[in-house]
Amino acid sequence: MNMMMYKEIGFLGLFLIFGLTTWAQDAEAEKAAEKALKNSTNLTWEANKELTANDFTGAESDYRRAISKSKKNAVAPYNLGNAYYNRESFSEAFGRYKQAGETATSKDGKHKSFHNMGNVFMKNKEYEKAVEAYKEALRNNPKDEETRYNLALAKEMLKKQQDEQQNDQDKDDKDKQDQQDQKDKNQDQNNQGDNNKDNEGEQDQDENKDQGDEGKNGDNKPEENQEGEGDKKKEQEQKPSEGDQPDQQKQQPRPNQLSKQQIQNLLEAMQNEEKKVQEKMEARKVRGKKIKNEKDW
Repeated sequence: MNMMMYKEIGFLGLFLIFGLTTWAQDAEAEKAAEKALKNSTNLTWEANKELTANDFTGAESDYRRAISKSKKNAVAPYNLGNAYYNRESFSEAFGRYKQAGETATSKDGKHKSFHNMGNVFMKNKEYEKAVEAYKEALRNNPKDEETRYNLALAKEMLKKQQDEQQNDQDKDDKDKQDQQDQKDKNQDQNNQGDNNKDNEGEQDQDENKDQGDEGKNGDNKPEENQEGEGDKKKEQEQKPSEGDQPDQQKQQPRPNQLSKQQIQNLLEAMQNEEKKVQEKMEARKVRGKKIKNEKDW
């Protein structure tokens, strides 16, 4: 045997050794997975017994342990989902049903998981999602009449829900339109009221202007009379009325007004008169002087 043959045998041996090692590891892993699945299944049976005995706490704990033991056990999350569903914990139930549907390898397991997911959607009134879940369930088991009935019911409830939503939307739109129409109507009334006020104000101004013109004209009297009456009224305002004068002023007549020349003439006349009086008095003194008589003895 030459060196080349030794090399070929060496590579073949290595290949065989590597293949045997991988097979052994896979076998060991598969064996471990089977053991884990068996332990998970046993825990699932224990949880089922506890749930039947109304021990929800113990059942929930064992279901969780079973799920953690093996990812191939689709029954544990499905049964835990049923436990949550019966307690109306729909959010937790949906999560476990979804986990079971992703884990299940059989069509029956997937059908049951999607069917129950549809039930959760129906409880939450999410009818459109329920329709899709029931359709997926029927793809895995088209012969299930219960799923088919639930699908028809979900479609009917979805149509009713959509009609109600459309009616509500139409009602909201109508209410908004009515509010807008009422708002526009009120605005028009306000504008009309403002226009009426403006017209009334202009009319009042015209009437006041006309009345003012009539007052100036003195009830349509000729302007000559108006001016005369105005001068007379002005004179009356300047001259106090008799009723306003004191009694003493009423009894004493007002002196006549004399010019400067008249006053000068009067003074000269008074001086002349006084001079005449003085001359008369002097004449009387001369005539009245006594003569001394001498005695003739």
